[in-house]
Amino acid sequence: MSFNKSTGFGNMKWTGLANYQRLFNDPEAWQSLINTLKYVVIVVPAVVILSLLVAVLLNQKVKGMSVYRTIYFLPVVAAPAAVAMIWKWLFNSDYGLINFVLSKMGIGGIDWLSNPDYAILTIMVVGVWAGIGTNMIILLAGLQEIPKDYYESAEIDGASAIKQFFSITLPLVTPTLFFVVVTTIIGAFQVFDVIFMMFLPTSSAMYQTQSLAYLFYKHSYLLNDKGYGSTIVVLLLVIILIITAIQLKLQKKWVHY
Repeated sequence: MSFNKSTGFGNMKWTGLANYQRLFNDPEAWQSLINTLKYVVIVVPAVVILSLLVAVLLNQKVKGMSVYRTIYFLPVVAAPAAVAMIWKWLFNSDYGLINFVLSKMGIGGIDWLSNPDYAILTIMVVGVWAGIGTNMIILLAGLQEIPKDYYESAEIDGASAIKQFFSITLPLVTPTLFFVVVTTIIGAFQVFDVIFMMFLPTSSAMYQTQSLAYLFYKHSYLLNDKGYGSTIVVLLLVIILIITAIQLKLQKKWVHY
């Protein structure tokens, strides 16, 4: 379909590489790519690191730990529309909770959802918050596979908790961590729902926040140009395939099976 000009099913006209020429000369496509890369570069490390730290903490034998695990997993089971509405209220410039707290600290209100400089930060915050739950559960399962004998031996040798983490926990959880990194990167490149539900298409911040996935939606469904929309998806697919292939190649250097 990316080689055609399409305005609907059964209504296609062959255009060859015209859509790809248009894509590489489209400033909006390049800006969307930059927005997507910014999101990936910030959100992926934050999600992976925080998920691992939370998983390590929740792997300890503490009373009521199942309750804490449930709390961290709530973002996964919450309805996306409800989540978006809550965060939209939190970031509201007039009556949002975040600006209310900032005002009590003597900091002026910030237009989080309309100012292009801050809007993408709101998407990142929601992305990190939503991504921790699933990855935490996956990493927790990986941590529970590590034999307890290793930690007991380390304690006898006088190893501190930090040394145990870097010498035992981190190396042995790398297979699970590798899976989490790969899936988190793929998911981050496909970010769409948060943008769709928190920002109107006419928002002044949309140009600085829309991702490639949102740009696909915009051209395919709002502008009814499915041929060009398919071209954007092809670009996104190629980027994901290349990055995934690089990760598979590099895993031999840091993943311990």
